[in-house]
Amino acid sequence: MLRVAHVLGQMLAMFGLTYLLPLAASVLSRDGHWYVFLTAALASGATGGAIALATRFFAKELKPRDGFLLVTLGWILISASATLPLILGIPGLSFSRAFFETMSGLTTTGATTLIGLDQLPPSLNFWRCCLQWFGGMGIIVMALAVLPLLGIGGMQLYKAEGPGPAKEEKLAPRITATAKSLWLAYTMITIAGVLALRVCGMSWFDAICHAFSAVALGGFSTHDANIGFFDSLPIELVLMALMVTASFNFARHFTALRRLSLETYRNDPEIQAIVLLLTGSVLVITLLLKINGVYPSFGSALRYAAFNVVSIATTAGFWTQDYSRWPVFAPFWMLFLSCIICSSGSTGGGITMFRTLLLSRQAGRELKVLVHPAAVTPVRIGGKAVPDRVADAVLGYIFLYFMTGALLTFALLLTGLDFESSFSAIVASLNNTAQGLGVVGPGKTYHYLSDLQTWICTIAMLLGRLEIFSVIVLFTPAFWRK
Repeated sequence: MLRVAHVLGQMLAMFGLTYLLPLAASVLSRDGHWYVFLTAALASGATGGAIALATRFFAKELKPRDGFLLVTLGWILISASATLPLILGIPGLSFSRAFFETMSGLTTTGATTLIGLDQLPPSLNFWRCCLQWFGGMGIIVMALAVLPLLGIGGMQLYKAEGPGPAKEEKLAPRITATAKSLWLAYTMITIAGVLALRVCGMSWFDAICHAFSAVALGGFSTHDANIGFFDSLPIELVLMALMVTASFNFARHFTALRRLSLETYRNDPEIQAIVLLLTGSVLVITLLLKINGVYPSFGSALRYAAFNVVSIATTAGFWTQDYSRWPVFAPFWMLFLSCIICSSGSTGGGITMFRTLLLSRQAGRELKVLVHPAAVTPVRIGGKAVPDRVADAVLGYIFLYFMTGALLTFALLLTGLDFESSFSAIVASLNNTAQGLGVVGPGKTYHYLSDLQTWICTIAMLLGRLEIFSVIVLFTPAFWRK
């Protein structure tokens, strides 16, 4: 526990450096809020430094069990620290709502309790988007360093071919080298996004903020009307490209950049399934909107269907239209897609496409075994046999995923929230998608929820981002036995 505390102290002290970015933004924009970031930086650095110094004699290499504790406490601690600028800079903002906002940012959920974003000081808007960008990379590193130890994700396949896989016995130093490589790919994609959005007509400020959010697959915007504020097809096309790119395994991006080849994308079964399902969904919903006369032309129906379907499905959570007013099939299908579309090792949330492919192929194997009981039919994805241990762990994860969703939905129902809002808020929070339906639908914010309801959604965001097992394992007696 003390060696974990030592790392947490170092993390908090290092996190203090991130406040320099919004501090610079405050100085450049002259919004007068530079002092809130300076205060937060000093508080974070001093507190983290004190913890690290007090536990310096316990500095040892982390074991897998420490990793589970580290990611859970780290996400909570950093989220709590990040609330300080919001509390100091927004009069009347409670800690509950500030913590919801920062947890939403760091988990790249993109749900917000704030209203009046257009009038918010630029540096605070920038800070919100920075949180998503930092959180997005943190998710990728976590997928490499910790989640393979749970045995429930697609990174097991990546371990055999990636640039720096995690070892089974300890969190390997090579993860640092891997993280640097992935940071390079992540940063290059972000820079390309900023430049493209600027060319399409966004200001530099909006281009940076929205590129940060899009690459992290978060839905934070600097405007209450979200992307609808710009009403620009070129901007929507650039954001769609960023969102689809970010929904792929970032190890694939690194490999493609290193080899200067697209072959790694063509051979990835997750990417093939993602592109096929997204394309089919956009076309079906476009036809649905046109047939029901929601938009006057096929072109406008295609434009709005494509952007909003891609955004919700990839768990980014941007929106341009109030899709809750579309035929009921569309918004619920989009929420369903948010459960499965994103690749493992991406910045997206949900069950992920790897687990979806694994379960579908395992179901197919069971059907074959019913007909041919003696047949040996291993489950294969991308030509590689998936170990039974991984398949069993995925089944356990899916059970916990649905049970967690059901229990948290009932918890919201107990608070008096209607079913549509309760169900969609939990699905959106678990999948780290910004928008639900009802009172948390597009055009609305989580500001309408009570403090208790926001805490329930905050728990759902954390559980969804940390793959549920990483948190629940901390509450098992076996975890604490030596």
